Amino acid sequence: MKQNTGNKSPLAKIKLSRALWPILIGLGVVGYMLYREFNPAVFDDVRFSWASVFWLFMAILFMFGRDIGYIIRIRVLSGHHLSWRQAFRVIMLWEFTSAITPSAVGGTSVAILYVHKEGISLGRSSAIVMLTSFLDELYFIVMFPLLMLIVGVDNLFDITTQGGVIAKGLMTFALVGYFLKLAYVLILSYGLFINPRGLKWLLMKIFRLRWLRRWYRAMNNIGTDIIISSIEIRHYGFRFWFKACASTFLSWSSRYLVANALILAFFAVSDQFLLFARQLVMWIMMLVMPTPGGSGFAEYIFTTYCSDLISVPVSLQLGAAALIAFLWRGVTYYPYLIAGVLIFPRWIKRNFGKGKSA
Repeated sequence: MKQNTGNKSPLAKIKLSRALWPILIGLGVVGYMLYREFNPAVFDDVRFSWASVFWLFMAILFMFGRDIGYIIRIRVLSGHHLSWRQAFRVIMLWEFTSAITPSAVGGTSVAILYVHKEGISLGRSSAIVMLTSFLDELYFIVMFPLLMLIVGVDNLFDITTQGGVIAKGLMTFALVGYFLKLAYVLILSYGLFINPRGLKWLLMKIFRLRWLRRWYRAMNNIGTDIIISSIEIRHYGFRFWFKACASTFLSWSSRYLVANALILAFFAVSDQFLLFARQLVMWIMMLVMPTPGGSGFAEYIFTTYCSDLISVPVSLQLGAAALIAFLWRGVTYYPYLIAGVLIFPRWIKRNFGKGKSA
């Protein structure tokens, strides 16, 4: 794979060996939680029946819903120029990149390359990735205050779990993550729909400051992407936006319903809708975590934040939640690491093999 010596390839950050670290971190946290909190008596409350098989099947089905929503959306954003197979490959590679990089970093530059190498022009690829990011953040911006209004702030944050762990302090993380997302959406909306060149000019002014200068070139590229994306989306009509928003809703809502189904496979849940709402809050909190894919933090926060909704004796809730956290990450996270390890080397060989350049 040839690289421009003056501009480091975005693929340089993608190393298959990095897939091992989030697995070790996540398993380490779950192992510690089980060691500290697990009580064999929790199995007395485990119910395994045909209903368990049904809910395990539903958990897998919801994961398919998550991926199908993403695949439908990227086909819509590409004007159906991407085939189903191409869309699947892009989504798996994109999810793999997100899984091995911190949530706050993401893989936008690499995602543009994934789309571009499937035969989409660079400008159109930038627009697709920019709109994907915009729709994802818009889901959180709309759903977070709506769910707070429906379930109540106290039910989301005023929680005391086994051992006196008070989850109310997590509200700070949620609000920081939410306002970061809100600021991003507002700035991106201004650039995409109102004044793209003005936003690029502002970014260039800000990142000329001495302590921000190292990111000047990256911001220049982002500003250019926003201008190109703004030109692309001017021709989109109502049907396009409806399909894009509906597929986004399908994907993210399916993602959160996986945990509901997993818990129902073995235990009862005291409040299904509240469990759904807390997962959205949890995902917002993961934005500020430095670990790849939020590994470690995701397992810990799920165990402590959602344990009181599992209908078992209080002394067993954390142990039951740790078991579910292990299954939850096993279904929603680790498969993308495996898929990336299988697909990424073949993709590199196909696109950057002998005689080909980035």
